[in-house]
Amino acid sequence: MNFRSTCRACSSLFRIRMAEGLQYRASAISGVFVSVFWGLIECVLFTVFYTYSDNGAWNNNGLALSQTISYVWLAQGLFVLQTMSIDSEIMSKINNGDVGVELCRPLNLYTHWFVKSSAGKLGTSWLRSLATILTGFLMPAGYALGAPASVLGFACFLLSAVMAFVLCSSFAMFVTAIRLNITWGDGPTYMLLLFSGILSGTYLPLRLWPDFMQTFLYLQPFGGFADIPVQLYVGSLTPSAALPAIGLQFFWSAVFIASGRTIMDHKLKSIIVQGG
Repeated sequence: MNFRSTCRACSSLFRIRMAEGLQYRASAISGVFVSVFWGLIECVLFTVFYTYSDNGAWNNNGLALSQTISYVWLAQGLFVLQTMSIDSEIMSKINNGDVGVELCRPLNLYTHWFVKSSAGKLGTSWLRSLATILTGFLMPAGYALGAPASVLGFACFLLSAVMAFVLCSSFAMFVTAIRLNITWGDGPTYMLLLFSGILSGTYLPLRLWPDFMQTFLYLQPFGGFADIPVQLYVGSLTPSAALPAIGLQFFWSAVFIASGRTIMDHKLKSIIVQGG
Protein backbone atom coordinates (compact mmCIF):
# COMPACT_ATOMS: atom_id res chain seq x y z
CA MET A 1 0.00 0.00 0.00
CA ASN A 2 1.19 3.54 -0.73
CA PHE A 3 1.29 6.23 1.96
CA ARG A 4 -2.06 7.76 1.03
CA SER A 5 -3.85 4.41 1.08
CA THR A 6 -2.22 3.53 4.40
CA CYS A 7 -3.40 6.81 5.96
CA ARG A 8 -6.93 6.25 4.66
CA ALA A 9 -7.01 2.69 6.01
CA CYS A 10 -5.65 3.79 9.39
CA SER A 11 -8.21 6.60 9.61
CA SER A 12 -11.10 4.22 8.87
CA LEU A 13 -9.80 1.67 11.36
CA PHE A 14 -9.43 4.35 14.05
CA ARG A 15 -13.00 5.62 13.57
CA ILE A 16 -14.46 2.11 13.64
CA ARG A 17 -12.59 1.16 16.82
CA MET A 18 -13.56 4.44 18.48
CA ALA A 19 -17.21 3.79 17.66
CA GLU A 20 -16.94 0.30 19.14
CA GLY A 21 -15.48 1.74 22.34
CA LEU A 22 -18.39 4.18 22.75
CA GLN A 23 -20.75 1.20 23.12
CA TYR A 24 -19.33 0.48 26.58
CA ARG A 25 -20.71 3.53 28.40
CA ALA A 26 -21.64 1.53 31.51
CA SER A 27 -18.02 0.47 31.87
CA ALA A 28 -16.90 4.10 31.57
CA ILE A 29 -19.41 5.22 34.21
CA SER A 30 -18.29 2.54 36.66
CA GLY A 31 -14.69 3.55 35.97
CA VAL A 32 -15.52 7.15 36.91
CA PHE A 33 -16.79 6.01 40.33
CA VAL A 34 -13.56 4.07 40.89
CA SER A 35 -11.39 7.04 39.87
CA VAL A 36 -13.34 9.52 42.01
CA PHE A 37 -13.30 7.22 45.04
CA TRP A 38 -9.56 6.63 44.74
CA GLY A 39 -8.95 10.34 44.13
CA LEU A 40 -10.85 11.29 47.30
CA ILE A 41 -8.84 8.82 49.37
CA GLU A 42 -5.59 10.29 48.06
CA CYS A 43 -6.76 13.86 48.68
CA VAL A 44 -7.61 13.05 52.32
CA LEU A 45 -4.29 11.27 52.88
CA PHE A 46 -2.23 14.09 51.38
CA THR A 47 -4.16 16.67 53.42
CA VAL A 48 -3.33 14.77 56.61
CA PHE A 49 0.35 14.47 55.70
CA TYR A 50 0.70 18.14 54.75
CA THR A 51 -1.18 19.33 57.85
CA TYR A 52 0.50 17.21 60.49
CA SER A 53 4.03 16.69 59.11
CA ASP A 54 6.90 17.56 61.45
CA ASN A 55 8.17 21.12 60.94
CA GLY A 56 6.08 21.44 57.75
CA ALA A 57 8.41 19.06 55.90
CA TRP A 58 5.76 18.17 53.32
CA ASN A 59 5.39 21.83 52.35
CA ASN A 60 8.99 22.04 51.16
CA ASN A 61 8.93 19.42 48.42
CA GLY A 62 8.13 21.62 45.44
CA LEU A 63 4.36 21.06 45.53
CA ALA A 64 1.92 22.99 47.70
CA LEU A 65 -1.10 21.11 49.06
CA SER A 66 -3.45 22.77 46.54
CA GLN A 67 -1.10 21.73 43.70
CA THR A 68 -0.97 18.16 45.02
CA ILE A 69 -4.78 17.95 45.18
CA SER A 70 -4.99 19.15 41.56
CA TYR A 71 -2.23 16.68 40.66
CA VAL A 72 -4.31 13.81 42.09
CA TRP A 73 -7.41 14.62 40.02
CA LEU A 74 -5.51 15.18 36.78
CA ALA A 75 -3.45 12.03 37.31
CA GLN A 76 -6.67 10.06 37.76
CA GLY A 77 -7.97 11.60 34.55
CA LEU A 78 -4.82 10.67 32.61
CA PHE A 79 -4.49 7.24 34.23
CA VAL A 80 -6.95 5.77 31.72
CA LEU A 81 -4.48 6.47 28.90
CA GLN A 82 -1.94 4.14 30.47
CA THR A 83 -1.73 0.47 29.57
CA MET A 84 -2.33 -2.02 32.36
CA SER A 85 -2.69 -4.92 29.93
CA ILE A 86 -2.22 -5.66 26.25
CA ASP A 87 -5.26 -4.89 24.09
CA SER A 88 -7.64 -7.81 24.64
CA GLU A 89 -8.47 -8.29 20.95
CA ILE A 90 -4.81 -8.30 19.95
CA MET A 91 -3.96 -10.62 22.83
CA SER A 92 -6.66 -13.01 21.69
CA LYS A 93 -5.21 -13.07 18.18
CA ILE A 94 -1.76 -13.85 19.57
CA ASN A 95 -3.05 -16.71 21.71
CA ASN A 96 -5.48 -18.15 19.16
CA GLY A 97 -3.09 -18.19 16.22
CA ASP A 98 -4.90 -15.47 14.28
CA VAL A 99 -1.64 -13.56 13.74
CA GLY A 100 -1.31 -15.56 10.52
CA VAL A 101 -4.62 -14.11 9.30
CA GLU A 102 -3.51 -10.59 10.30
CA LEU A 103 -0.37 -10.98 8.19
CA CYS A 104 -2.54 -11.49 5.11
CA ARG A 105 -3.89 -7.94 5.35
CA PRO A 106 -2.39 -5.36 2.94
CA LEU A 107 -1.26 -3.25 5.91
CA ASN A 108 1.86 -3.40 8.02
CA LEU A 109 1.07 -5.43 11.16
CA TYR A 110 2.71 -2.97 13.55
CA THR A 111 0.83 -0.03 12.01
CA HIS A 112 -2.44 -1.97 12.05
CA TRP A 113 -2.12 -2.96 15.69
CA PHE A 114 -0.87 0.48 16.77
CA VAL A 115 -3.96 2.18 15.34
CA LYS A 116 -6.30 -0.50 16.70
CA SER A 117 -4.74 -0.44 20.17
CA SER A 118 -4.65 3.37 20.50
CA ALA A 119 -8.21 3.78 19.18
CA GLY A 120 -9.49 1.07 21.52
CA LYS A 121 -7.86 2.83 24.46
CA LEU A 122 -9.16 6.30 23.55
CA GLY A 123 -12.65 5.09 22.63
CA THR A 124 -13.41 3.95 26.19
CA SER A 125 -11.21 6.32 28.16
CA TRP A 126 -11.98 9.87 27.06
CA LEU A 127 -15.47 9.82 28.62
CA ARG A 128 -14.10 8.48 31.89
CA SER A 129 -11.24 10.97 31.85
CA LEU A 130 -13.42 14.04 31.24
CA ALA A 131 -16.02 12.93 33.80
CA THR A 132 -13.33 12.35 36.44
CA ILE A 133 -11.74 15.76 35.87
CA LEU A 134 -15.15 17.50 35.87
CA THR A 135 -16.01 15.79 39.16
CA GLY A 136 -12.72 17.06 40.55
CA PHE A 137 -13.78 20.64 39.78
CA LEU A 138 -17.09 20.08 41.61
CA MET A 139 -15.54 18.80 44.83
CA PRO A 140 -15.78 20.89 48.05
CA ALA A 141 -13.13 23.52 48.73
CA GLY A 142 -9.87 21.96 49.85
CA TYR A 143 -10.50 18.81 47.83
CA ALA A 144 -11.27 20.34 44.45
CA LEU A 145 -9.23 20.52 41.28
CA GLY A 146 -7.90 24.05 40.96
CA ALA A 147 -7.59 26.26 37.91
CA PRO A 148 -4.43 26.00 35.77
CA ALA A 149 -1.44 28.07 36.91
CA SER A 150 -1.61 30.18 33.73
CA VAL A 151 -3.24 30.27 30.31
CA LEU A 152 0.07 29.42 28.65
CA GLY A 153 0.61 26.62 31.15
CA PHE A 154 -2.82 25.21 30.27
CA ALA A 155 -2.00 25.30 26.55
CA CYS A 156 1.27 23.47 27.28
CA PHE A 157 -0.69 20.95 29.38
CA LEU A 158 -3.04 20.18 26.48
CA LEU A 159 -0.13 19.66 24.07
CA SER A 160 1.68 17.50 26.61
CA ALA A 161 -1.50 15.45 27.23
CA VAL A 162 -1.69 14.68 23.50
CA MET A 163 1.95 13.58 23.57
CA ALA A 164 1.19 11.49 26.68
CA PHE A 165 -1.42 9.60 24.65
CA VAL A 166 1.09 8.97 21.86
CA LEU A 167 3.72 7.88 24.38
CA CYS A 168 1.32 5.53 26.17
CA SER A 169 0.24 4.02 22.84
CA SER A 170 3.81 3.54 21.63
CA PHE A 171 4.78 1.87 24.92
CA ALA A 172 1.74 -0.40 24.71
CA MET A 173 2.86 -1.55 21.27
CA PHE A 174 6.43 -2.01 22.54
CA VAL A 175 5.13 -4.40 25.20
CA THR A 176 2.87 -6.11 22.63
CA ALA A 177 5.86 -6.67 20.35
CA ILE A 178 7.76 -8.24 23.26
CA ARG A 179 4.80 -10.53 24.01
CA LEU A 180 4.48 -11.69 20.40
CA ASN A 181 5.76 -15.24 19.82
CA ILE A 182 6.29 -15.92 23.54
CA THR A 183 4.93 -19.22 24.84
CA TRP A 184 5.92 -19.05 28.50
CA GLY A 185 3.28 -16.73 29.94
CA ASP A 186 2.37 -13.10 30.51
CA GLY A 187 3.99 -12.43 33.90
CA PRO A 188 7.04 -10.41 32.73
CA THR A 189 4.98 -8.16 30.46
CA TYR A 190 2.50 -7.37 33.23
CA MET A 191 5.38 -6.61 35.61
CA LEU A 192 6.75 -4.18 33.01
CA LEU A 193 3.36 -2.49 32.70
CA LEU A 194 3.01 -2.18 36.50
CA PHE A 195 6.54 -0.77 36.75
CA SER A 196 5.66 1.90 34.18
CA GLY A 197 2.54 2.86 36.14
CA ILE A 198 4.51 3.36 39.35
CA LEU A 199 7.08 5.59 37.62
CA SER A 200 4.40 7.62 35.83
CA GLY A 201 3.50 9.55 38.98
CA THR A 202 -0.07 8.27 39.01
CA TYR A 203 0.22 6.54 42.38
CA LEU A 204 2.52 9.11 44.00
CA PRO A 205 3.54 12.47 42.47
CA LEU A 206 7.15 12.23 41.36
CA ARG A 207 7.98 15.53 43.09
CA LEU A 208 7.31 13.76 46.42
CA TRP A 209 9.98 11.13 45.77
CA PRO A 210 13.48 11.60 47.30
CA ASP A 211 15.52 14.53 45.99
CA PHE A 212 18.41 12.37 44.78
CA MET A 213 16.03 10.59 42.37
CA GLN A 214 14.57 13.71 40.73
CA THR A 215 16.95 13.83 37.76
CA PHE A 216 16.32 10.16 36.98
CA LEU A 217 12.55 10.56 37.42
CA TYR A 218 12.51 13.52 35.01
CA LEU A 219 14.54 11.77 32.30
CA GLN A 220 12.95 8.30 32.48
CA PRO A 221 10.21 7.68 29.89
CA PHE A 222 7.24 6.93 32.11
CA GLY A 223 6.98 10.37 33.69
CA GLY A 224 5.63 11.51 30.33
CA PHE A 225 2.50 9.41 30.91
CA ALA A 226 1.12 11.77 33.55
CA ASP A 227 3.74 13.65 35.59
CA ILE A 228 4.93 16.06 32.88
CA PRO A 229 1.50 17.23 31.68
CA VAL A 230 0.16 17.52 35.23
CA GLN A 231 3.15 19.55 36.43
CA LEU A 232 2.64 21.93 33.51
CA TYR A 233 -0.97 22.40 34.63
CA VAL A 234 -0.28 23.02 38.32
CA GLY A 235 2.73 25.24 37.62
CA SER A 236 5.54 23.20 39.21
CA LEU A 237 6.90 23.05 35.65
CA THR A 238 6.81 26.51 34.08
CA PRO A 239 5.89 27.15 30.43
CA SER A 240 9.56 27.97 29.78
CA ALA A 241 10.37 24.33 30.69
CA ALA A 242 7.57 22.95 28.51
CA LEU A 243 9.55 22.61 25.28
CA PRO A 244 12.28 20.32 26.66
CA ALA A 245 9.70 18.35 28.69
CA ILE A 246 7.42 17.76 25.69
CA GLY A 247 10.52 17.07 23.59
CA LEU A 248 11.39 14.35 26.09
CA GLN A 249 7.94 12.80 25.57
CA PHE A 250 8.47 12.93 21.81
CA PHE A 251 11.92 11.36 22.13
CA TRP A 252 10.71 8.40 24.19
CA SER A 253 7.72 7.91 21.86
CA ALA A 254 10.13 7.64 18.92
CA VAL A 255 12.34 5.22 20.87
CA PHE A 256 9.41 2.94 21.76
CA ILE A 257 8.04 3.03 18.20
CA ALA A 258 11.42 2.24 16.65
CA SER A 259 12.12 -0.49 19.21
CA GLY A 260 8.64 -1.99 18.84
CA ARG A 261 8.89 -2.11 15.06
CA THR A 262 12.34 -3.68 15.21
CA ILE A 263 11.31 -6.33 17.73
CA MET A 264 8.13 -7.17 15.83
CA ASP A 265 9.91 -7.40 12.45
CA HIS A 266 12.50 -9.71 13.99
CA LYS A 267 9.90 -11.96 15.63
CA LEU A 268 7.74 -12.19 12.50
CA LYS A 269 10.64 -13.82 10.70
CA SER A 270 10.29 -16.84 12.96
CA ILE A 271 6.66 -16.52 14.08
CA ILE A 272 5.05 -19.53 15.74
CA VAL A 273 1.30 -19.54 15.13
CA GLN A 274 -0.27 -20.92 18.31
CA GLY A 275 -3.77 -22.11 19.01
CA GLY A 276 -6.20 -23.38 16.45
